[in-house]
Amino acid sequence: MIRIAGINIPDNKRIVIALTYIYGVGLTSSQKVLAELGIDPNTRAKDVSDADAKKLREKIEGSYSIEGELRHRIKMNIRRLQDIGCYRGTRHAKGLPSRGQRTKTNNRTVRGNKRTTMGSGRTSVSKT
Repeated sequence: MIRIAGINIPDNKRIVIALTYIYGVGLTSSQKVLAELGIDPNTRAKDVSDADAKKLREKIEGSYSIEGELRHRIKMNIRRLQDIGCYRGTRHAKGLPSRGQRTKTNNRTVRGNKRTTMGSGRTSVSKT
C-alpha cells in the first residue's frame, strides 16, 4: 500500500485515479506527474514498484501544495477576505454563495437543505 502525504492510496484502482484521493491533486495534475515520471497511468496502485512509489511521493510532496498545507492556505485566504470586509468575505461569513449565483432558488448546497414550504411543520387539527 502506497502512502503519500499521510493518505493511503487505494490498491485496486488505477494509479491515475488513486492519486486523486490526495487533497489538492486532481485528474489533470495526476496525469501530468505520471507522464513526467514515465509511469503507465493504467497500472494498478498495488502493482507500482517501490522505486516508482518513492519517486511519486517525492514529486507530489515536493512540487504541490497538498492536504493540510493547502487547507490552511485556503482557510487563511477566506479569513483575510472577512477581515478586510469585502463582499466575498461577508458572503463567506453569512454562508451564502460568493460568486454571483442567484439565491432566490438553487442555493441549497451552500445554505444546507432547508426545505421550508408553507405546509411544512404544521400540525393537523383533529375534529371532535
